[in-house]
Amino acid sequence: MKFTLPERLFPRPLSFANPQEAASHPLAAAIFALGGVYNVFMVQDFVTVNKLPHVAWEELLEPIQQRIEHYLISHLRSLNDEDS
Repeated sequence: MKFTLPERLFPRPLSFANPQEAASHPLAAAIFALGGVYNVFMVQDFVTVNKLPHVAWEELLEPIQQRIEHYLISHLRSLNDEDS
């Protein structure tokens, strides 16, 4: 499932195949923490999440969107802090 972002946040492709690989990236780690996810890919202005077959998208869509929104808010805060 592809989630489009309002701005370009990831200048280079980032791909995470498991929670261990995602541990260094807060958004990817938060998405894997939901369970049922087997891949997170991020580039430019979108995030793609692949889920396990036994998990319904209805279970994941809203929580993933919430984590993306939280990440965007945190990203904007850090940019504002740098400008101060």
